[in-house]
Amino acid sequence: MNSSLADTLRELFTTLHQHPELSNQEFETTKTLRAYLEKAHIRILELGAKTGVIAEIGTGSPVLALRADIDALPINEQTNCAYLSKTPDVMHACGHDVHATILMGAAYLLKQQEKHLKGTVRLLFQPAEENFTGALQFIDIGALNGVDAILGLHNNPNLTINQMASRAGAFSANVDRIEITVTGVGAHAARPESGVDPIVIGAQIISAIQTISSRTVSGLDAVIVSITKFQGGNTWNVIPEKVEMEGTVRTLTPEIRAKVKQQLATIIENIAIAMGGKAELRWFDGPPSIINVAEWVEFAQKVAKQVGYDIIDFKPQLGGEDFAHYLHHLPGAFINLGSQSSYSLHHPKFQINQDMIMPAANYLSQLAQQALIQLAQNR
Repeated sequence: MNSSLADTLRELFTTLHQHPELSNQEFETTKTLRAYLEKAHIRILELGAKTGVIAEIGTGSPVLALRADIDALPINEQTNCAYLSKTPDVMHACGHDVHATILMGAAYLLKQQEKHLKGTVRLLFQPAEENFTGALQFIDIGALNGVDAILGLHNNPNLTINQMASRAGAFSANVDRIEITVTGVGAHAARPESGVDPIVIGAQIISAIQTISSRTVSGLDAVIVSITKFQGGNTWNVIPEKVEMEGTVRTLTPEIRAKVKQQLATIIENIAIAMGGKAELRWFDGPPSIINVAEWVEFAQKVAKQVGYDIIDFKPQLGGEDFAHYLHHLPGAFINLGSQSSYSLHHPKFQINQDMIMPAANYLSQLAQQALIQLAQNR
C-alpha cells in the first residue's frame, strides 16, 4: 500500500507544482485536493471556504488539527525539473505544494487507521498564507471550532530530508509593513535653499532608524527595520515635493514590537520637523510571531525520533508565517522538516527533494495518532 501511496502522492505533487495558483485564487488546487479526499472517502466539511479544503477523519473528542498551506508565489520558475510550472510567472517557490501533498499522505494513512483513532483529526488545507490572510479566513468560518490543539509544518531547504527542527517559544517573527511619506517644498536643483528637500530628509530617516536595533533595544532582542522602496522625483534637475518609502519591521515579542513602533514614529516625525519638512508613518500589522508551546514541541520531537528523524537545534527565524494566528486560539506547535534544496525559499530555482514526502506523511500520521492519545489522557 505504501508503494501505491507513494505513487499517488508523487502524482499529486506533480499536479500541484505544474498548476500553481496565487493567494485566494486556488480554485483548481481546491478542486484537485477535494477529488483526492473524496477518492479516499474522507469527509469534507462544508464551512463556506472560497478556496482551500477542510476535512475530518475519525469521530468524537478530542480533536487535533493539522494544517498545510496551498498557495504559490508570483515568481517565474527557473528550474530544470520535469514537472515545471505551466503557469507563467507563478510557481511553488515556498513548497506549499509539498506541504499539501504531505498532509494528503497523512490523511490517507490516517484513513486506514480510522477505526482505531482516539478522536478526530481535522485537516486544514489552507489558502492565502503568502499574503497572511488565509489563517484568519479559516478561523472566521469556524475551522477551529471544537479543536483542542493544532500542529503545522513547513519545509526547510537548509535541512536534509532526515532532519526535523522546532523550538519552544518564539519560532517566527512579528511581520509588519511600514509606509513613510516625507513632504518638503519643491525647488530647482540649482537653488535648493529655496525649498525643503524630502530626499535628504528621507536619507536621514533611513540612517537614523538603523539605531533602533543598535541603541534603542537590547542586543539580545532581534529587531530588523528595513527600507526596501524609496521613490521621489521625476527628473534630474528638480527637487521634488514628496518622497514615498516602504519597508518592513521584524521583531519576536509583543513588547519589542510596540517599542519599535513608537520609536520609529518618533524618529521619523522629529527628523522631518528638524529639517523643515513633515513626515507620516503608516504601520500595517502583519501576522504575529509563532509562539510554540513547549509541551507540544517536545512531543513532536519525541515522535520524530521514533520514526527516524534527527532533531536539529533551531533559533528563532525572522520570516513570517500566518500559522501564528492559530496559536493565539489554541495550544500547538509549528515544525520544520528538511527539503534539502540548493536554493532558498522564494528563489526561482527552489526545488525540493521529493524523497521527503513519504517519510513526512508517515511522521505526520504517527504524530496525529499519538497526539489524540495524549489529548485524551490530559482531559
